[in-house]
Amino acid sequence: TVEKAYCCTQCGKSFDTSSHLIVHQRTRTGEKSYSCDECGKSFTHRSSLISHQRTHTGEKSFSCDQCGKSFTQSTSLKFHQRKHTGEKPFSCDQCGKSFTHRSSLISHQRIHTGEKLSSCDECGKSFTRSTSLKLHQRTRTGEKPYICDECGKSFTCLRNLTLHQRTHTGEKPYSCTRCGKFFFKSNHLTIHQRRHTGEKPYSCTQCGKSFVQSGELKMHQRRHTGEKPYSCTRCGKSFVQSGELKIHQRTHTGEKPYSCDQCGKRFGQSGQLTSHQRTHR
Repeated sequence: TVEKAYCCTQCGKSFDTSSHLIVHQRTRTGEKSYSCDECGKSFTHRSSLISHQRTHTGEKSFSCDQCGKSFTQSTSLKFHQRKHTGEKPFSCDQCGKSFTHRSSLISHQRIHTGEKLSSCDECGKSFTRSTSLKLHQRTRTGEKPYICDECGKSFTCLRNLTLHQRTHTGEKPYSCTRCGKFFFKSNHLTIHQRRHTGEKPYSCTQCGKSFVQSGELKMHQRRHTGEKPYSCTRCGKSFVQSGELKIHQRTHTGEKPYSCDQCGKRFGQSGQLTSHQRTHR
């Protein structure tokens, strides 16, 4: 074993170099020796100051070799690359669910412990994240501060605006390493990758059938319970899925969105169009 000659007199921790000991002691005392000339913000480490200064200069030294996106910090690049690879190194020891960031895992674990840090003054509802509370409050007030420059559509959170803007740009930053297919959202990539691996993490407690997506399991469970949450306002008929209700409503409106490119005949359902097209063959 390598001898560590530099020892902290406060806690007894040992270090290989005197510089490492000095940095450690600053974290104990709260001393921040490195200050930014632009805004005066102080840091314990010189490297932290250098990273911070890039926010003023706009310098982005770290770029992704998959999509070319650039970042001011190497850690930001590292987190970004996990979206391409699908890597989620932080897993919950209670349920096994995995996350890209440690902070996301910590927030998730509050679901198991029941800890709720923030509550709404209006309705008293509690949240495990302050950001979740903020979004909840916007749904009550109707505030949508994030606006798309292209079409003017507004959103309650920046993430939803970013995802929406990809519909204009066509950007699909998340790619499958197996087949090269690209996706708008990281969760779409995760679900797609399960098609390759055959992983079906969501199981029905009633019959044991497994599913790729939680939404698929939810729909399946309604078949057991008989729950039909989507009702037609015209006739009162109920359905398991919103898509089924939408198709049913066409019987009232007469809408037929699917047309045959051979003869022009129109249909209310895609399956009806497919059956009709066989008559031409």
